[in-house]
Amino acid sequence: MRISKTVFRLSALLIGLFAATETFADAESSFYEKEHIRGFISVGGDYRNMNSEHIKYINRLLFAGGKGFVVEDAASGDSTKASFVGDKALSSYDHFDDYYLGLHVNIGAQYKQFLTWFDVNFMPTQVSEGDGATDASWFAYGADWMFGWKLFGENTIINLIPAVGIGFNLLNLHFINSYDILSYDGGAIEDQITVTDMRNRYYSTFAMTFNTELELRFSIDPISIGAYAGYRFIRYNEIEVEDVEYGSSDVNGDTFFIGARVTWTFLSPWQKKQRDRL
Repeated sequence: MRISKTVFRLSALLIGLFAATETFADAESSFYEKEHIRGFISVGGDYRNMNSEHIKYINRLLFAGGKGFVVEDAASGDSTKASFVGDKALSSYDHFDDYYLGLHVNIGAQYKQFLTWFDVNFMPTQVSEGDGATDASWFAYGADWMFGWKLFGENTIINLIPAVGIGFNLLNLHFINSYDILSYDGGAIEDQITVTDMRNRYYSTFAMTFNTELELRFSIDPISIGAYAGYRFIRYNEIEVEDVEYGSSDVNGDTFFIGARVTWTFLSPWQKKQRDRL
């Protein structure tokens, strides 16, 4: 699997810094006070705009197919040439746009100004209906391990929180299975052409991610409302369809996003003790 050098280096640096922090915490028991750690959960949604190469990759795979057949020699009956003809049903499908709605559930912990959380992201399935046997559709989901810092202190009403993280994304495509995918690598056409029979199922391709975001948060403990924006680096590889790889490698799947979230922060063990004393 090809991963861009930038994403790989940033990911390695982030993992290294986190490992160093954990080692120091183990060596110095007083590095942090566990009773002051607060858990939190948040839900949110955002508008996501894909890189043009990303949406072209999806549309090219879903709508660039056709019907394959073999022409037989009339005299001998031998199959001599594989041919390709466009499927008119494909023209009845609308191509997908370069934006979609992203939905998120975040589960994490806060210690003073430092935050870390898992951002589980998914999206409603995008569907294009046409005259083929099935609809064309796609969706993606993934997760990022995020690290953030409250710039204006731990308990201020207004805060600014930059964050970075690493994770993965899974792109899922459902083809119009009224046609076959054909590929041709050159040479004698009867030897080099590949015809792949589609099935009524989703096909997937995996990618590593590097996520960056900046959140403006308004807090009245324990509830916070935040507006955020960011950029998620994604590099997709070929997609495997019935043991044959199609598409391109190292496809730029980056997305820019802007959205809002609501966060509930739980009391720390220390806060619970103080409350019980009252």
